[in-house]
Amino acid sequence: MNFAKTALVVIDVQNGFANECSRHIIPAVVNLVERWQQAGGDTIFTRYLNYPGSPYERLLHWSRLQMSPETDIVDELVPYLDKARVVIDKPIYTLFTDEGVQVVREGEWTDLVFCGIATESCVLKSAVDAFELGYTPWVVRDASASHDGRASHEAGLLVTGRFIGYGQLIDAATLVAKLLPESI
Repeated sequence: MNFAKTALVVIDVQNGFANECSRHIIPAVVNLVERWQQAGGDTIFTRYLNYPGSPYERLLHWSRLQMSPETDIVDELVPYLDKARVVIDKPIYTLFTDEGVQVVREGEWTDLVFCGIATESCVLKSAVDAFELGYTPWVVRDASASHDGRASHEAGLLVTGRFIGYGQLIDAATLVAKLLPESI
């Protein structure tokens, strides 16, 4: 993994997904984003936006995250949004909307490092899509969580590892030690 060819992708760390099951990762995500940006790395944030009549509402009977403040990125990450390459609003699980595909293509990255909420859905789907599009995905285990609890997080890691390779699941400390310049 070459730092200059790698982007950090922060998936859906929003008020509506931050709860007692997932809030514990926010400091880890903030630390990772802060160190990444200080080193001059590219960051992408995604923000999930649900809508009336969406498949989530029709099929899953889930109608949350349709308005602010639920859709807002958590306050702790707001100071880092201005330095991000982009904040992608998405009505689907994956980073790879039409805008996301274009941003990643234009970034010319070979590797994408994913963290955020929820491990078993939006993080997993984005990592698998990256894999299938020819990028090398990485998932930061301790900077990802499920708003549904630990069991869903662990299930997400298990399935993600089966899809993209267990070696692609890493801890934040390992990522920082291997990738970021020593002075950061």
